[in-house]
Amino acid sequence: MGIMWVMILWVFGAAVGIGRGGDVTYDGRSLMVDGHRQIFFSASIHYPRSTPDMWPSLISKAKEGGVDVIETYVFWNLHEPQPLQYDFSGRNDLVRFIKEIQAQGLYAFLRIGPFIESEWTYGGLPFWLHDVPGVVYRTDNEPFKFYMQNFTTKIVNLMKSEKLYASRGGPIILSQIENEYGNVEPAFHEKGPVYVRWAAKMAVDLQTGVPWVMCKQPDAPDPVINTCNGMRCGETFPGPNSPNKPKIWTENWTSFYQVYGGEPYMRSAEDIAFHVALFIAKNGSFVNYYMYHGGTNFGRSGAAYVITSYYDQAPLDEYAFNPILRVLMPNFTFNLSDMLDMPSLTIIMQDSGSFLERRYAGLTEVRIQCSDETTAYDFENYEWGYEVGLQGEKLGIYEEENLGNVNWSSNITLFNDQSLTWYKTAFDAPMGENPVALNLSSMGKGEAWVNGQSIGRYWVSFHTPKGLPSQTLYHIPRSFLNVSNNLLVLFEESGGDPLQITLNTISVIDSTGHVSLYKS
Repeated sequence: MGIMWVMILWVFGAAVGIGRGGDVTYDGRSLMVDGHRQIFFSASIHYPRSTPDMWPSLISKAKEGGVDVIETYVFWNLHEPQPLQYDFSGRNDLVRFIKEIQAQGLYAFLRIGPFIESEWTYGGLPFWLHDVPGVVYRTDNEPFKFYMQNFTTKIVNLMKSEKLYASRGGPIILSQIENEYGNVEPAFHEKGPVYVRWAAKMAVDLQTGVPWVMCKQPDAPDPVINTCNGMRCGETFPGPNSPNKPKIWTENWTSFYQVYGGEPYMRSAEDIAFHVALFIAKNGSFVNYYMYHGGTNFGRSGAAYVITSYYDQAPLDEYAFNPILRVLMPNFTFNLSDMLDMPSLTIIMQDSGSFLERRYAGLTEVRIQCSDETTAYDFENYEWGYEVGLQGEKLGIYEEENLGNVNWSSNITLFNDQSLTWYKTAFDAPMGENPVALNLSSMGKGEAWVNGQSIGRYWVSFHTPKGLPSQTLYHIPRSFLNVSNNLLVLFEESGGDPLQITLNTISVIDSTGHVSLYKS
């Protein structure tokens, strides 16, 4: 896909944006920056699904591919983990990401949401929102509207203060409020359209100086632009709801996200090219490739069943390589020690749909039957509770300073293939600059941490219809690593063989077909 991808974008005359800002207006034909009409090609790169040291290279590679806009969602649950407490550090440094886009001479498309879906846990909504008295998400509900408006205003004011909107000399030429609300709007009956009008007015009243869009929202009120998501918007999109609005494709799906137990979806470059050409032939003027770089769902950020590698068949895989050119180079296996943890429960807090605040997860029926008795004891009607989480997690034993909080065993044979087990080891970082991946093909289901940073959940034991794991390689960003003595901690839920785990580096095949090798 990679070689043809450059051709797709340049054939349609994408011009490299200058990213210096200006007045952004629109008419029925296109967006205009300082009065200059342009067909825009955009690339989706989500800042929390990579690391700050990767951002310059990702943006540069997208620019080399011919795009002139970088699109990202804004992740509410990361930025406001507790009410009115904000985090814009590390992978959450949205300002740094937007400034890097500007530094490389590109424009930015900021999709605030605040609901984003994005195969992200709880659709990007913070979990604490569930406990707000009387809250009903994404409808004409005062508690929800209060916190939604507060967060949207926080982001807009942050972008204003850093002069990142094009109207203030920055790269942001387009913003989005809400996300695919048209899919759930009927469920809220008369309150749905009221909420749409409120959200649109609330956003416009923030006076960013750039247009707002609502994707999959046929009733988006003026001056908000309704846009299309999908693979074939040249065929399926009836167009804007006003002749004075441009035709915008906010998500041209380059592939499709993959779930555990599912096979990867490969979309051909020819199919993408055809539908882009068709869209532009029908007066389309803005195409955003979703995703251009999917990246990594670190920690528990991915929605239920979504694998850690996000859109790995996109033009740039999670290692920032073209997926059809990468090759795996083995490094070494580990020697691990282990310990046991008490059983616990995992909540699965879906990423889409109406009335998310009403959805609960956990035990709904409890029956206990002793092995030497035939009678089953039904506890369903008793008042009882349970605690979510792992004791080892609460003790922070995946961090170096907390390793001494528990007693570790060095007898690996005692617990081999045992469920609910913690494992730890230390390793040196591979030499060179090639991306690093952990091969967990011998494990079952669990989570992995490197130097206290979660590299994601794994579920190797959940096989596809072909009898293979959906994912075996798990990205360890170079910025997570020290030169030596890196701490690897695994929590294994269902049993596996940790002695067969390997550390690998990822390389690419060059244009001559030669493989760039790593030797330990």
